[in-house]
Amino acid sequence: MLKSYIVLLFFVISYSPSWSQKINWTTDGLAYTKFKEGSLVRIDPRTEGETVLVSREQLTPSGMETLRPQSFAFSNDGRKVLFFTNTVKVWRDRTRGDYWLLDIASKRLRQVGKDRPSQSLMFAKLSPDGNQVAYVSEHNIFVEDASSGFSKKLTNDGTRKMINGTFDWVYEEEFKCQDGFRWSPDGTKIAFWHLDANKIRDYYMINTTDSPYSRIIPIEYPKAGQSPSPARIGVISVSGGGIKWMNIEGDPAELYIPRMDWVSKGEIIVQQLNRRQQESRLIYCNANDGSARTFWAESDPSWVDVPDDSSPWIFINNGQDFLWISEKDGWRHIYKISRDGKSTSLITKGNYDIGEIKGIDETNGYIYFSASPNNATQLYLYKIKYDGKSNKDEAELVSDKKLEGTHTYNISSTAKMAYHAFSSHNTPRVSEWITLPDNRPVNKAKSIANNIRRETNSQVEFFQIKTEDNILLDAWVHKPDNFDPSKKYPVVMYVYGEPAKSVTEDEYGEQDNFLYDGDMAADGYVQVGIDNRGTPVLKGAGWRKAIYRKIGDINIRDMANGFKKILELPYIDKSRTAVWGWSGGGASTLNLMFMYPDLFKTGIAIAAITNMLNYDNIYQERYMGLPQENMEDYIRNSPVTKAQGLQGDLLYIHGTGDDNVHYDNAEQLINALVVNGKQFSFMPYPNRTHGISEGKGTFAHLKTLYSNFLRQHCPPGGR
Repeated sequence: MLKSYIVLLFFVISYSPSWSQKINWTTDGLAYTKFKEGSLVRIDPRTEGETVLVSREQLTPSGMETLRPQSFAFSNDGRKVLFFTNTVKVWRDRTRGDYWLLDIASKRLRQVGKDRPSQSLMFAKLSPDGNQVAYVSEHNIFVEDASSGFSKKLTNDGTRKMINGTFDWVYEEEFKCQDGFRWSPDGTKIAFWHLDANKIRDYYMINTTDSPYSRIIPIEYPKAGQSPSPARIGVISVSGGGIKWMNIEGDPAELYIPRMDWVSKGEIIVQQLNRRQQESRLIYCNANDGSARTFWAESDPSWVDVPDDSSPWIFINNGQDFLWISEKDGWRHIYKISRDGKSTSLITKGNYDIGEIKGIDETNGYIYFSASPNNATQLYLYKIKYDGKSNKDEAELVSDKKLEGTHTYNISSTAKMAYHAFSSHNTPRVSEWITLPDNRPVNKAKSIANNIRRETNSQVEFFQIKTEDNILLDAWVHKPDNFDPSKKYPVVMYVYGEPAKSVTEDEYGEQDNFLYDGDMAADGYVQVGIDNRGTPVLKGAGWRKAIYRKIGDINIRDMANGFKKILELPYIDKSRTAVWGWSGGGASTLNLMFMYPDLFKTGIAIAAITNMLNYDNIYQERYMGLPQENMEDYIRNSPVTKAQGLQGDLLYIHGTGDDNVHYDNAEQLINALVVNGKQFSFMPYPNRTHGISEGKGTFAHLKTLYSNFLRQHCPPGGR
């Protein structure tokens, strides 16, 4: 599920930490590498000294223009560099393109997979010894000698529906699975996912603008109620031979395998979920004979979260233990599990959630993690000992407690250094390089302490609302510029409301409307954000999972009850109220307009799931259960079922080429509104995807459309 519009716009092609946390740390953890003026350079943050590792000339193939890589990867010995360039999008990200391999000593630059179609290679990776390159092309896995370029095809059945080494649409969207193969530690084998999507029905998008005749664009897409693509794990020797399939128990058509990696040269670790995603098993597989055994398991009556990291097992103590994140005690905590699964120790103790593990300092025995025990709108860095020998069970705060807001960190692999950024609703983003574990800036003149700038005239206020259901909701209000408490102002609420996104992060600029063509504060709007139960904030599993089987119900009630309290503010004009959202937020907007017409007079919904049966099985069944078992929840809580409740002014927007939330959602909503005699405004964007960003002038047009509708039906300014 799309978390916000912004994440779709760009894929990171620069490695500058000035605006991004994607940092390519060197193996010693004391420097990072990035492209600068066409060259690949090493930068030491302590001295700001730069060393050219690969020059612009070395990145210029004979008779061609200089390469403009999107990303790069060094071999383990640092003697070779693999560059990814000439890229194209596959659904969300630019994961397909061309690869070039540079031998630094000889300065030899050659194209990998030269005999394959242009822009067809995916996820190329050097073997551990740097002598071979493996990649996916047209759904098959290839291996190529790094010196001679001689290539070998390891799988032969790859098609659009038989997928080797990568994934179908829904695995990528909901499990963040893209790269689907792994080198063994000794470089002799490759373990990979194989997905059989032959029984997955295609959804047909129709291109009606690029030729006199329409063109059908099929995409395999298992909707709620449909079985997933059967997935299995295979191991193949790079020298050739047959595939050894891992004998993992269960029906592949009723299971998911979201995570997999090697733990030794002969053993693989796998995470398996049942279809309801209520049971998670960690499994060891013998790569030689395919035997498998479950060594750790957990379950939850709602759902078990899948770690964001593609390889979430963090092995410590020379591989004798690993760290794992679980909510099994009602809080999101870090556990230390012995390699055999027989011993489990809770590391982070207490009634609070951790966000994610940010780094491991094996020298000093620390885990660094993000958390915010006292304020779920903010985020800080903590550390805790994992060896069990410390007298202190409590985590230690690393971030400066006087800097209240959101701290983000990118910690090097050795945990010796980190890039630290901070902002809050009234503090523009500022950053610094620090050393660890002492948490000292490497350059005092460029430290956060010496460069922080707080806005004393900020009109943003964070607070909590207690609803009539005795639920405490986080919220913010952004008052207009030149605010006059004697006047009444229109109010616009931005919503999401589902388990994929929060709207109350205490970060700079998060309380501004990116889609408004102008300055809402200057024009005289009050802006509001409220987080309901079910949003992914650090308030405990009970908060997040209260929404199970109740999307379109409990989240909508919380937002409406919170908004009622907003309307009690003396400066709010109850006749000028608006709500808007995108994707899951679009669905929330529709539900609020249909269910609470007395509260919301104007609504703008973009790319909304209007019928939950139209969305993919992994997301929808995770949070709503299987429709075969509770169809009434799907029907009752879908916006399309409630269209008769519309009384205000509604603008609905959808891209006809949306491969995420399909265009059938728009037409089913239109039908329901027409049947119920409801007038509304509608804008389809031909062939645009979920982000409605493709094509010249598209985003400018969208902003103008949005802003004009809001100004017309919810006029700005104090009265």
